[in-house]
Amino acid sequence: MAVPRSCLIALVFAFALFSSTAVNALSSNYYENTCPKAESTITKVVKKAMLNDKTVPAALLRMHFHDCFVRGCDGSVLLNSTRNNKAEKDGPPNISLHAFYVIDAVKKQIEDLCPGVVSCADILAIAARDAVALSGGPTWDVPKGRKDGRISKATETRQLPSPTFNISQLQQNFAQRGLSLDDLVTLSGGHTLGFSHCSSFQNRIHKFDNSHDIDPTLQTSFAASLQNVCPMHNKVKNAGATMDSTTTLFDNAYYKLLMKGKSLFSSDESLLTTSRTKRLVSKYASSQEEFFKAFANSMIKMSSISGNGQEVRLDCRFTR
Repeated sequence: MAVPRSCLIALVFAFALFSSTAVNALSSNYYENTCPKAESTITKVVKKAMLNDKTVPAALLRMHFHDCFVRGCDGSVLLNSTRNNKAEKDGPPNISLHAFYVIDAVKKQIEDLCPGVVSCADILAIAARDAVALSGGPTWDVPKGRKDGRISKATETRQLPSPTFNISQLQQNFAQRGLSLDDLVTLSGGHTLGFSHCSSFQNRIHKFDNSHDIDPTLQTSFAASLQNVCPMHNKVKNAGATMDSTTTLFDNAYYKLLMKGKSLFSSDESLLTTSRTKRLVSKYASSQEEFFKAFANSMIKMSSISGNGQEVRLDCRFTR
């Protein structure tokens, strides 16, 4: 699906982290002289992977989000656990992350082209952009120049926003990373891609509260369908539901369904609990173009959250 020209955004963006850590300036042309074929190589590998596995776009987008929300965008989510350390990728919220092989494949090709130049953190940021664009969504110029971090701890994945969060918890979580309430609503639109296991929305369809078995904000037939695939004592390991009705297409269906009571997570439903966030949900449900423009800008902002990386890994799974 062609990407609308109106959604092509070119920005050279430097963003200050919520901490006092100094930020390395990021630039859209960072590899122009040192590795000019880096982005085209990443796009080629991502496109090939998508042809073989339709879950790759959602996986790469989620992986990038989970990387940036723990220690900033430093590729720490890519590191393997060691005998003495359980890494982020093995923390409870990240157990279902996959498609790491795509990043490995990209890194191998880029190391052949430009040894020791392109960071794993930059590869992940660009791959996430390609995952969106190649799924029919917007594209943008990714600011580059991130360095790879050496620290990755499973315990720190508790910092990730939970699907059971209310709007206050979400707003605080995003604000700690320099992201606004508008960014929260916009980036939630990434839920247009992918699949969720029952455990992430079980709280809404069984024993919701003392008065309701099912979350009353859920549309009745939709709730029944969720209960059907996710019974109370579910024994099917990978049971769950798609995030929206066009699970492999990046579009604004997520917002349309949200307004009809057909969202999966409590965190999704929470976007309708304040006047400001509800207005944005309605705006994006009505205009895919507005959503695409905003999503590109918010992704640039999120992907520029500074990490403490100081190296360019030769293998994304291991520190030097």
